[in-house]
Parts: sequence; structure tokens; C-alpha cells
Amino acid sequence: MVKRPVKYSQVDAFTDTAFKGNPAAVCLLEKEEEQDEKWMQAVAAEFNISETCFLTPISSTQSDANDHSVTRFHLRWFTPLVEVKLCGHGTLASAHFLFAYRIARTDVIEFVTLSGVLIAKRIPTASNVDASKFSDGDPEEHFSIELDFPTIPVLECESADIPSLPETLNGAPMVNISKTAEAGGGDLYVELSSGKTVADLKPQLDEIRKCPARGLIVTGPAPDGSGFDFFSRFFSPKMGINEDPVCGSVHCALVTYWSKKLGKCDLVAYMASPRGGVLELHLDETNQRVLIRGKAVTVMEGSLLA
Repeated sequence: MVKRPVKYSQVDAFTDTAFKGNPAAVCLLEKEEEQDEKWMQAVAAEFNISETCFLTPISSTQSDANDHSVTRFHLRWFTPLVEVKLCGHGTLASAHFLFAYRIARTDVIEFVTLSGVLIAKRIPTASNVDASKFSDGDPEEHFSIELDFPTIPVLECESADIPSLPETLNGAPMVNISKTAEAGGGDLYVELSSGKTVADLKPQLDEIRKCPARGLIVTGPAPDGSGFDFFSRFFSPKMGINEDPVCGSVHCALVTYWSKKLGKCDLVAYMASPRGGVLELHLDETNQRVLIRGKAVTVMEGSLLA
């Protein structure tokens, strides 16, 4: 049990508007030995939002291969039910917390995670904002964050292999079905006929629980003139999240799918959940990496006392 107060902040990720995007609670621990899994899972259940993140500093600032100063933290992510291996919005929220409160005094953070080392870079978005005017107690919000994540390969999948899909999707017209080859079943990726169909979809959550996958991603081409390339939504009731409002990690697979389909490596994605969120994506085909850029906003702060 943690006996000293633990600072936390709740951050809405992939949005610049409070109460939109995807909420994540970010908890800052002082020592690695405080990372008790049962306690962290209990805290995540208490917050009961799509992700709760736990940060532990590794060392003081050091230099990367390009001689840039970086700060390193251990990072773990928990849904209300389970620990996950990769989380985009939780990483964005954690980086935002560290940058906004100037806990990280560099523009680059390395997170050591279950998926290896993930990099977050601070990208200023308002050059006329003087950060020195903010006191140490107030978060500074005027920047974007770029995440460097691995791509996730997708495999073709036949609808006959998942006979319950038409019922799961309430008869929505399917264009293509893919899946990720990951431990625990991976995710199903279903392209629907249009982004509007994605936004309007009301799937059968009980049927999703029966699917041979961690979760179900539905996606479709964005409407003309929307400013986006594709829409998506992510449903994962097995993990205690009926719908993840904005999921960064599923775009590690979506970017390879839509890049090939649209013939370009720079895309803008919209997650069409009721909260909504925007992700700017760049596919590095040579290194099989995806750069995910987004904004975030702090909506709550406090201390855990138990």
C-alpha cells in the first residue's frame, strides 16, 4: 500500500477541449518499489475510466543518439479490469502531464513500457505564449505531442470465420475484415461502407464479448470535405471498456491499412465516438513506425490518499 499522497492528474487526450477526447488518469510514483500491481489495478477500478497510467522516474536527464536531452520514466497502463501492453492515449496523457507541470524539463521523454521504449516529443503550437508566465503550480497547455510507436501488422480474415459479425454489427454493410496477430487474440478490424455508418453504428456489445478477439475496431472512409481521411471506433467490453472514446494504439494497425488503400503516408483520423478525437498520423514504412500527433488538456488534479 502507498502510504504517502500520490499526485495525479486527469487529462483528456487527442483533443484541445475539456470533456472531449479520451480521459486518462496519470499517477506519479516516487519509487519503483511502489509499483504494486494489485494496488494499481484497484486504483484503476476506482477511477473507472478507459485508462489509468502510472509513472515512475528512472533517472535524471540524459542524451539520446542525436544528442538531445531526454527524460526517462517507467510507464504502465491499466483499464478498470486489466493491465495492457500498449496504450496511445495513456502515453499522450502521461507526456502531457509531465510537460505541462514541467516535471520533464526537456522536450523529449522516453517511456520504458511492456512494448519497449516509446518516445514522446513536445511540439509547441503557440509561439506567442510565454511559458515563463506560468507558475509551477499551473499547467501549461499550449503544445502538441508526437508519439513514436511501432506499427502493428494486420492479416486478412474471412467473414465465414466469424459468423456472428452481421448480427454484432446489426447488419451494417462490411467492405473488408482484418485482424491483428497478437497474443490474446488481437483485435478485429472491420471496414464499413462509410464514415457515417461508423458514426451511427450501435453494435451488440454482448456479441462483441463472444468474438475471438480482444476488441472490435470499425472504420470507414471519411465524408468528402470533412478534413479527415477515415473514421473509426473501438469497442472492447472484455477489458471493461464498452467503447474506448479515442484509442491511439489501434491506429498502429489502421495507419498501415489506410495508407495502402489511399496511397499516402500522412493521414488525419477521426474517432467518431460520442466524445470524438483527432489524430494526425505519419507512417514510416522503412522503419515500420508510426508517428501519432495530438493535443491534450488537463481537467482535474489531486492526490491519492490510500
